Amino acid sequence: MGHMDTVQFRFYADLNDFLLPQQRQRPFCQPVYDGTQSVKHHIESLGVPHTEVELILVNGRFVDFNYLVQADDQISVYPPFHTLDVSPLVPLRQSLTPPYRFILDNHLGKLARTLRLLGLDTLYANNEADDADLAHVAHEEKRILLTRDRGLLKRGNVIYGYCLRTRDSEKQLTAVMHRFQLHDEINPWTRCLRCNGLLQPVGKEAIVHRLEPKTKLYFDEFRICQTCGQIYWQGSHFSRLQGIIDRAANSGFLAKSGSK
Repeated sequence: MGHMDTVQFRFYADLNDFLLPQQRQRPFCQPVYDGTQSVKHHIESLGVPHTEVELILVNGRFVDFNYLVQADDQISVYPPFHTLDVSPLVPLRQSLTPPYRFILDNHLGKLARTLRLLGLDTLYANNEADDADLAHVAHEEKRILLTRDRGLLKRGNVIYGYCLRTRDSEKQLTAVMHRFQLHDEINPWTRCLRCNGLLQPVGKEAIVHRLEPKTKLYFDEFRICQTCGQIYWQGSHFSRLQGIIDRAANSGFLAKSGSK
């Protein structure tokens, strides 16, 4: 039997979430064939979506996703850093600058509403869009695709994305806030929770005919969605929603990288 060529991989920090237990937090070898496969292909075949990767180091030098893996390469793969300036290194994708815009798959309705509550531009597919549609819109509008589906993030036309590791919507929010450093982007009560449209103040007299009797009696300040016409006021849900906003704003002090 002929000699099998191999390469050595080592993944860092929370990229290990995607690997098999025996591959985590240590170097491991993988077979390599004839030097025709890109490092992106190798990384994704190990289960790590390319959207999660910020830097790739091969034999001590930084490469992009198109690098063709050769026998005996030593490859280190890193997630995004918040405390190191990596801009002089080989970028894997064009940097996004705030304000960030998101698109979420149809399992993340609660997270979508919360991001809108915080004033973040958030499209949510509901049940109508399939994976190809989501990937297309994310690509065309330079939106960050949030999902728990690794396969969706491995699509070639998805450039920006994040794979959520939990089903808990509050932990999802903390993770997204931390991953994209959104604490300075919060601008609450500016977007419609239903359709993502922008809210604007509206005089009570203009909408009084649409209000329930008690709302008419007890409230005087209203906002209306410029897109779908939904009306908002500081009703019974207000304090609960304000609590979500306050916790999100403070999560920057609490978030730990790689927390489950």
